[in-house]
Amino acid sequence: MSATRTAGLRTAGLRTAGLRTAGLRTALSTVPLVLAALGTAVAPAEAASHRPVTSLTCQGRGVDPAAQVRYRTETLIHAPLRTVWKVQTDVQHWPSWQAAVTTAERLDHGPLRSGSAFRWTTPVPPNPTPASELDITSTVRQLRHHSCIRWTGPAVGEGLRIDGVHVWTFVPAEGGVLVRTEETHTGAQVDADVPAATALLRQGLEAWLLDLKTAAEARAGGRHH
Repeated sequence: MSATRTAGLRTAGLRTAGLRTAGLRTALSTVPLVLAALGTAVAPAEAASHRPVTSLTCQGRGVDPAAQVRYRTETLIHAPLRTVWKVQTDVQHWPSWQAAVTTAERLDHGPLRSGSAFRWTTPVPPNPTPASELDITSTVRQLRHHSCIRWTGPAVGEGLRIDGVHVWTFVPAEGGVLVRTEETHTGAQVDADVPAATALLRQGLEAWLLDLKTAAEARAGGRHH
């Protein structure tokens, strides 16, 4: 949301009202990408805040240093850097390889760059409210071609608003590309239950990386360089 999954969650401001902690858990568990709601139970140990010593950066800018909800992870993708980059930055085609992304559209034209904006949605299943969608608008703040991306933006749903910052880095490595990602969330609802929100963010980012790895490696067809 990243504003970033579930889709990032996948990033940025949250709305309102008096959700109790139990209500928060229900709300968070319905947000597939931005809050990484995958509908699975989370062990207490997994729900602890994941705060790395050094945050990822893109052109000197990182995630929100004051955010309590944060997670960082990485994976090695066995595909050429140009392929991994193309899959990740071709926003319009996210729905073709991420089941949790319903729609995605660029709000500008040309290659993804600093200042680019895009809007995407992810389904929120009924639980207990009627099924709806989470609407995310992300703006690229920093981008270095084939190296890093940083975007921010609000994710807004029924009774829920999250402000996220999402950073991605891409480093050539033996056998492919080491992709690292880190995201932070802020907002009344997520701040009310940091362990639960962190666990859901973890699930979302791990799922996003797995989907990216699967899509890029399939497109590469065994070519790593």
